Amino acid sequence: MANPGRSTKAAEGRPVSSGIGDALFWGSLFQGLDRRGPFLQLQIRQLICTAIEEGRLALGVRMPSSRELATLLEVSRNTVVIAYEQLVDQNFLVSRERSGFFVAGLPKHLDTQRDLRAAPDDAGTARWAERFAVRPSANRNIVKPLNWQDYPYPFIFGQFDPSLFPTNDWRESARAALSVPEINNWARDLIDADDPALIEQLRLQVLPRRGIRARPDEIMMTMGAQHALYLIARLFIKQGTRVGMEDPGYPDARNIFGMLTENIVPLTVDGDGMVPDAGFESCDLAYVTPGHQCPTTSVMPEARRLELLRKAQERDIVLIEDDYESELIQEGPTLPPLMSLDRNDRVLYVGSLSKALAPGLRLGYVAAPAPVIRELRALRRLMLRHPPLNNQRVAALFIGLGHYRSHLQRVSRVLLERARILDRLLPQHLSGCSFKRGVGSTSYWVTCPDGVDATELAKAALAEGVVIEPGDVFAMTKGSHANSFRLGFSSIRNDRIEPGIERLGRIIARPG
Repeated sequence: MANPGRSTKAAEGRPVSSGIGDALFWGSLFQGLDRRGPFLQLQIRQLICTAIEEGRLALGVRMPSSRELATLLEVSRNTVVIAYEQLVDQNFLVSRERSGFFVAGLPKHLDTQRDLRAAPDDAGTARWAERFAVRPSANRNIVKPLNWQDYPYPFIFGQFDPSLFPTNDWRESARAALSVPEINNWARDLIDADDPALIEQLRLQVLPRRGIRARPDEIMMTMGAQHALYLIARLFIKQGTRVGMEDPGYPDARNIFGMLTENIVPLTVDGDGMVPDAGFESCDLAYVTPGHQCPTTSVMPEARRLELLRKAQERDIVLIEDDYESELIQEGPTLPPLMSLDRNDRVLYVGSLSKALAPGLRLGYVAAPAPVIRELRALRRLMLRHPPLNNQRVAALFIGLGHYRSHLQRVSRVLLERARILDRLLPQHLSGCSFKRGVGSTSYWVTCPDGVDATELAKAALAEGVVIEPGDVFAMTKGSHANSFRLGFSSIRNDRIEPGIERLGRIIARPG
């Protein structure tokens, strides 16, 4: 098959026929086009640009006519015309009267064949492994299919639900952030500072909803909550530091702490969350999730929160409070986070805007005493200076225009409705299991009968379109909680819940 991108005439700079009759070539070039998706003109432009940059379309190649390409791609001719004209303006294509559009090509020193590097063999892999100071890829992590949206019944936690994203409100905020004055604000390099507008919105509108009062110098933005945990760990933990970790608990936090110290102390968890017992009292630092214990969803009563703070003061323990889903469902009385009760600067508070909006935004924050924030900013500067200021400014406008509050109200109504559906269905279809959901939580902690391996259950369920999260990874000891799994509902449509739970129940009930 002739390849228009590999003609010798192209290399000499002479026009080359597009070979539109070879629909296989052009079809493969545009195979990534989503004909039912939005912004077809942008997709076409991007695919052509990529093909030119990668050398698959060489200098001088004649592109199909707008009519021919529109027919091939099943799009309007005007869509192709606009795409071609934009590429001409950008010097990727040239237009010749009565001849058509041709590839302008790359500068000569860049228009070369790009050879793919060979995959490393066992010896090469071993050679690199000997040099690694740490092996984070060996950690036990939560694993979710990247294409979870392709499955009909995604009962997973903390993922994006397109139907709940405030598209129009976010678009309005993004447009506002693209005005010339706003661009002048966020296009600067603030070194180790954050967008003052976002810090102000967090201070005035977000944190007070949790009963937390903080000054601007007591708040710092991060690239999500995990980034916040990593920075805190790097600042406070050295080899020998005794770090308390809820067991079961959040695997990413456990893995972060474990890279810095071998002294990870398992903290007991009961029906009221973490227990401030002798193990806790032996710690220098402790990671806690009192709002909704991860993963059991237990809500820590206020009396235990006060006891936790008292013992932390007596034993000189620093508390990392991860308030990861505090605002998603307004259900019953709201208990105050540890930081709002703290009178002795014992608590480092980690929050996230990503959980309420979309994980891909990667917007988290830390609220802590000013000396801690000062050092965290200096440490963050060594990593990435600051999170992108354009995203920060959009978020600031989104909150300041009142969209954040109205979004939370809408999300709360929908998620509470889903919880009520599951409250009704789980006893019917998972009758042999026990399940728990703390007030305001967006997931259930499900424990199957003894002998059920939740990891194998998850594999069997995935084969039938049901996505769940096995519980073994949350435990510090491999094999513990092997018959438990987390069932999230923030990402599944209401009409998919019942058939998904029915299917999951049948899979659990299968003999053997």
